[in-house]
Amino acid sequence: MNDVIQAPTIEYGTLAPLLVVFGAACIGVLIEAFAPRYLRKSFHVPLTLLSLAGAFALVLVQTLRGQVSTTPSAMGAVAVDGPSLFIWGVILILSFVCVLLINDEGHFVASAASVPGSSDEEEAEAHDNGTGHTEVYPLVLFAVGGMLLFPAAHDLLMMFVALEVMSLPLYLLCGLARRRRLLSQEASMKYFLLGAFSSAFFLYGTAMIYGFAGTVSLPGINQAMAAGNTLDPLLLIGFAMLGVGLLFKIGAAPFQAWKPDVYQGAPTPITALMASGTLVAAFGAVLRVFWVGLGNLDWNWRPVIWGVAALTMVVGSILAITQTEIKRMLAYSSIAHAGFLLVGVLATYGSAEQNAVSLKAILFYLAVYGITTVGAFAVLTLVRDPGGEAGHLSRWAGLGKRAPVLSGVFAFFLLAFAGIPLTSGFFGKYAVFAAALNSGIQPGDSMGGWMAGLVVVGVVASAIAAFFYVRVIVLMFFNEPAADGPAVAAPSMGTVAVIAVSLLVTVGVGLYPESVLGVANDAASSLFIR
Repeated sequence: MNDVIQAPTIEYGTLAPLLVVFGAACIGVLIEAFAPRYLRKSFHVPLTLLSLAGAFALVLVQTLRGQVSTTPSAMGAVAVDGPSLFIWGVILILSFVCVLLINDEGHFVASAASVPGSSDEEEAEAHDNGTGHTEVYPLVLFAVGGMLLFPAAHDLLMMFVALEVMSLPLYLLCGLARRRRLLSQEASMKYFLLGAFSSAFFLYGTAMIYGFAGTVSLPGINQAMAAGNTLDPLLLIGFAMLGVGLLFKIGAAPFQAWKPDVYQGAPTPITALMASGTLVAAFGAVLRVFWVGLGNLDWNWRPVIWGVAALTMVVGSILAITQTEIKRMLAYSSIAHAGFLLVGVLATYGSAEQNAVSLKAILFYLAVYGITTVGAFAVLTLVRDPGGEAGHLSRWAGLGKRAPVLSGVFAFFLLAFAGIPLTSGFFGKYAVFAAALNSGIQPGDSMGGWMAGLVVVGVVASAIAAFFYVRVIVLMFFNEPAADGPAVAAPSMGTVAVIAVSLLVTVGVGLYPESVLGVANDAASSLFIR
């Protein structure tokens, strides 16, 4: 028999934003291989920024022209639906502003191969012209490409590939901090080892689910569950392992231990990228797996995620109070916010309209939280001691008297994290909690009381979280500055732009949330459920 192998069909126009980012990353590798060292940064910076801006423009074109695909692309492997395009736009904006932070000098080591404190390191720093490791730029582009592919993957195998493409560059980037290099290398190693374990759980869970369903396609898995035994051990074990891999990426308890160490040790611009872009991408993947692939198993996973969400909110809020290092405090804050977002993930029961309302709330929360997070970490890069950034909270005492504008901006970001009215954070939490309550009032839904209880836990956790945010504000404005207090570095134009954009969005969305809510609502109406 002469079987004809049919060539795969690739919708290049639909996948253009992905292809632009990955193409620019490959060009960046060629620049590293062939361009002289002193010219590399001058090539990398415009290439990186233009590729991210170009990819965002392509997302806008698809959205504004109403070209949202109604079927998965790339032979059913990638779902470029409304939520994917919204998440892509958010990730590209966050990545663009993070690259502006990365472009500032002094964040990355001159020679990563040198032993910390050795003569080789001193010589490398003495001859460094401020460019540091220029391979940071293609690594960031590969990570961003993985972030774009991760929430859009329509089958588990593609999702695993995206997970690795996203994670592997971040493992390297976390170990390239110019200051406190041993701490940075420790963070990189911890992230790599724990991330490798979580990826192994994800891949093994994929294999178990394939054994049950005979497919790795998310709609195919859903259909197999509708026609088969949802208590099959292969399915339940596979679901549990998939959950471990995904919950690790968002930093949900009890898989959150890596976050404080990694956030503290990584270069601050990379921490900003992980705390914003990676979280957005990971939650997009969580929604894709739990809502599309495991929709027929919701009575099995909803109680589990209920417990995880409650534990995550409580752990993140309470442990943040005990922190004395500001990046670790923001890491535990990120853990608490992951718990708040999981409340929205649970709001899946009811009509398609109700599910769209829940998805709109999650997309809105991801967008506003991500931009506020980048702004907060941008402020951290400017407050410095002689040995680097002033991380210990005691060093921030009286900063409001030395730098009132910068301290006021940081205080506003902290209030947004706390969910104070007239900030974007307030409407983010309100939207998620309201969606959760509305999802629990369907006739015959015994989870209604449980959802109300989870919202109560979320409100209490928010009140606890407000304490450590306000504590920092009181420390800055109501304490006397130390004689040897930290200096505030003169910000570059890029850092000023990042802080200004973050502040404008946080204030603007707090006053007029309808602008972003409307876009999120349009995106939420076209999720590929089948």
